[in-house]
Amino acid sequence: MRDDDVLAAVRALAPALRERAAGAEAARRVPDSTIEELEETGFFRLLRPRAFGGLATGPDVFYAALREIAKACGSTGWAAAVLGVHPWHVALFDPRAQEDVWGTDDSTHICSSHAPTGDVTTVDGGFRLSGRWHLSAGCDHARWALLGGLVTDAEGRPVDMRTFLVPSADYRVDDVWDPVGLRGSGSNDIVVENAFVPDHRTLGFGPVTALRCPGHETNPEPLYRLPYAAVFTTAISTAMVGIAEGAYDAYVAAARDSLRASAGPRVAEDPFAQVRLARAAGDIDASRLQLSRNTADLYEVARDGRDPSTSLRARARRDQVLATERAIAAVDLLMENAGGSALRGGGDVLQRAWRDLHTGRGQAANDVERALVLFGQDALGIAVHDPML
Repeated sequence: MRDDDVLAAVRALAPALRERAAGAEAARRVPDSTIEELEETGFFRLLRPRAFGGLATGPDVFYAALREIAKACGSTGWAAAVLGVHPWHVALFDPRAQEDVWGTDDSTHICSSHAPTGDVTTVDGGFRLSGRWHLSAGCDHARWALLGGLVTDAEGRPVDMRTFLVPSADYRVDDVWDPVGLRGSGSNDIVVENAFVPDHRTLGFGPVTALRCPGHETNPEPLYRLPYAAVFTTAISTAMVGIAEGAYDAYVAAARDSLRASAGPRVAEDPFAQVRLARAAGDIDASRLQLSRNTADLYEVARDGRDPSTSLRARARRDQVLATERAIAAVDLLMENAGGSALRGGGDVLQRAWRDLHTGRGQAANDVERALVLFGQDALGIAVHDPML
């Protein structure tokens, strides 16, 4: 299977995803059939290691396919962003962990919840985990979970931040997801009760940030030499930009023939509507182009065998959060001009996109001020120390 084949298959599937969007929202989860069909397109193989049936392709292909999914259905795009990026993360783990996940089924999906909300206890040969982890998109379709946790010393002081890879047999999914937007993403809670996690199924943030991970021994492709913060957060922002693109397309299609309730000109003939449309399109284009530029620059550095500079990492985070901000602003403009019909309940595409984007803004990766501070510090010559860079 080639990259072009995956993109073509995803685009061919998009109309079906669009038709299922209201159903996914009502069910509060992505339909099983959608996950199965996305697997058939090859989407989930894009960032999976070649040793386990993956394509280990360039990140631009993954993000292009993800944007097409999110344009069709925001909730599906959000879940696909998370489930799709996790094979890349697992590829950084000890080869034994990769074998645990994909050794008997190379199509296994992995969900996550990275906030360190559970309890971690160090024991011989590994750790024990207990607690509740929130907002795990697509977890109903996963057989493994990546869970964040703080490792403490004897006095209870945090000494390490790690990611723990836990099989579904060691946790349960608590169906609590009932938000305003992204309702179909199935972002439920993961509950763990005294599960043992061996050392080889954990990965510290230090090696990840330094780009020196045990998985590099078996996965030498440049794809796996990209910064975690850039890969993960760009997936989230790409989904949001895709949602905005879908809303824009729906608005333009509806506005061409819509009449003003005040018996004025058609919406398409209203100069103020035209200006808002242009501003929204500009914000969406700027977001997409900056994300693409940073992905290309980071991948070029990785192909050259170099480590990305702090400045490049900071720029990628800056543009990632600004892409999120612009996507929301674009759809806000369209909503302001859409009239009362867009505010009604039901299957209105623009309203759903508006709710999805404002819900997605709450994801930690989209903390605009935090990311902009990192860029400002680096630009002013102040040393930057942050795991999300």
